Amino acid sequence: MVLYGEDFLARDRYVDADAASVRGEAARLAAESAGGYDLIRRAFHFVRDEVAHSWDVKDPRVTVSASDVLRERVGICWAKSNLLAALLRANGVPCGFCYQRLRLGAVPGKFCIHAFNAVLLPSGRWLRLDARGNKKGVNAEFYPDREQLAFAAHPERGEKDYDGIWAAPNAGLMRVLEENADALYMYLHCLPEELPQE
Repeated sequence: MVLYGEDFLARDRYVDADAASVRGEAARLAAESAGGYDLIRRAFHFVRDEVAHSWDVKDPRVTVSASDVLRERVGICWAKSNLLAALLRANGVPCGFCYQRLRLGAVPGKFCIHAFNAVLLPSGRWLRLDARGNKKGVNAEFYPDREQLAFAAHPERGEKDYDGIWAAPNAGLMRVLEENADALYMYLHCLPEELPQE
């Protein structure tokens, strides 16, 4: 497990927390919140509920950076995790990235890499949280005292949780987003089955 450092507040081309649109949304969330935990909850619910998962709504648009996702209001989990990280970092809340290897429901026998976030709570404890978007059979939530992710990894089925919290999104996954123009084709044919080595 990675400990907190300044890297978990960093901005880059994917977690573009300094983009005007991201700063504006982050400021709105902060203004409406009652403090640290409430700010995290509001940011989580915004990304989970106000940004659609591309596959769930069958939207072919590919988004990559946080500002892309905020503008288009759609993205796969890799992109949505960029937005949640950017909104939290813009408000001074350290946030990182986590990954799972899961069976890809749309293609029997295949696996995919699922991305979500980890946030440093005001208590000083890291908590993993998943703003992928809820649907039938998926119920991710933010609880300060326990983890409730979208999916549980089942090792007996070849699935796994990757240990650690990364300060930046995986470069290999970002390349997949940047190299594709159709999110639905990408979802079916281009998702790596293991976390790319950087």
